[in-house]
Amino acid sequence: MIIVKTQIEIEKMRRAGEKLARLLDELVPSMIKEGNTGDKLEEFCLKYIENSGGVPTFKGYNGYPYAINLSINEEVIHGFPLKSKIFKSGDIISVDCGITLDGYIADSARTYYVGDLTQREKELIKVTEESLYIGIEKAIKDNKIGDISNAIQTHVEGYGFSIIRDFVGHGVGRKLHESPQIPNYGFSGRGQKIRQNMTFAIEPMVSMGDYELEILEDGWTAVTVDKSKCAHFEHTVLITENGPEILTKLK
Repeated sequence: MIIVKTQIEIEKMRRAGEKLARLLDELVPSMIKEGNTGDKLEEFCLKYIENSGGVPTFKGYNGYPYAINLSINEEVIHGFPLKSKIFKSGDIISVDCGITLDGYIADSARTYYVGDLTQREKELIKVTEESLYIGIEKAIKDNKIGDISNAIQTHVEGYGFSIIRDFVGHGVGRKLHESPQIPNYGFSGRGQKIRQNMTFAIEPMVSMGDYELEILEDGWTAVTVDKSKCAHFEHTVLITENGPEILTKLK
């Protein structure tokens, strides 16, 4: 069942989203520099979340040990923010984070890079972010979930990139993962009907090569089998009378 939020619940998610947007858009970019390490970024984000009065949503979720996912290059999602991950020129770095505030969750991700990338790598990041906003445009009441999915897939594959299929977007609210699942591929006009005051985490994950994945020995980190680089963007979105409102974007 898809949970329709009350105005009180929406306001709590809105406040969590504002804090998360500030972290990912204003503060984290200063940490994405050559020579910095994953554990320093984890410590930075955890301190910010705690000082903001929030709780790190991911830490302890199904046993996950960190506040952020830090996925570099061929790592698609759920990468660990380790001391051994030393940022270097040419790295594509995705940071996924959740903040729980007063019992309600905002979930968002950004992809950054260090130093010099190829033009194709820069295009990967640009197209992935564009596909997120194209998908969000379809998140309007009376549309179907498949309208979001198809819009993302069409844009990404039009540039010759591959949509990751093993992981999908999802509803979000009091729980990190609520109904419905929101794949980044599929057919328009299919799936559940979108209603006002639903809240979704829409998150295209895109590979430069093939979409097939494997999980590393840590039991979490998903990487592309062909080692192709990936990008990941995500926003928490509210369905309103007048269209989608992005809760994890700076106003």
